[in-house]
Order: sequence, then structure tokens, then C-alpha cells
Amino acid sequence: MSKPQPTDIKLHSLSAILEIAFSDGAHFELPCEYLRVYSPSAEVRGHGPGQETLQLDKQDVNIESIRSVGNYAVALCFDDGHDTGIYTWELLYNLGQHHEELWAEYLGKLAAARHQRKPKNGEES
Repeated sequence: MSKPQPTDIKLHSLSAILEIAFSDGAHFELPCEYLRVYSPSAEVRGHGPGQETLQLDKQDVNIESIRSVGNYAVALCFDDGHDTGIYTWELLYNLGQHHEELWAEYLGKLAAARHQRKPKNGEES
């Protein structure tokens, strides 16, 4: 069985949401902040286990541009200057499927680091 392929990708700049639909009918709306803190780049993930860098204060980040990488991925260029993550279709699908638990995990890491996440502009605290 082949892996789901994206059929539509839309960036909603005002709401800072990347909307992506897949060939199996899956549909995800992924906040730019979420995509930024889970960037697959070495800057975020490090070069091995335990080398991850907790991303702080990314609540107002947005995507400036999306660049195709072959037929398997996109590079997301964020307005905070981060542009080194290659988001494969498989990674985007996984981030969509596990959004709720991964976001809760991120918030838990912030709490463990005693970092208070500031509300996004227009978001309730």
C-alpha cells in the first residue's frame, strides 16, 4: 500500500495555519507555531537523541514561503528566519495525525522548563 500523498496545501497567513489534504481523505490544519517547534531541522532536533533544543516564544511565528523539495517534501520558511527544516509528506501526515498529543507533549516540556507560554496575539491565555 502506498503512503498518502498531499492533494492540496494552503497557507492561511492571517490565522497562521497550514491546511493540508491527503490522497486518503485525511485533512489537517496545522498551526505555524506547532510546525516551527516540531521542525525536523538539526537546529531544533539536534544531531542525535538528547540534543533537541526546546523552542521558546514561537506563538506569533508565521510561514513566509513554501518551497517544493522534489516530489517528497516542502521546505517551510518562517518569518523568524528559520528555513532549514525539510518537511516530508510522511512527517506532515504524522504531525497531523498526532497533533493533539504532540502539542500536549510540547506544553509539558515548556512547563518542565518553567517557561510560561505567552498567548498568541488574539488568543486567550
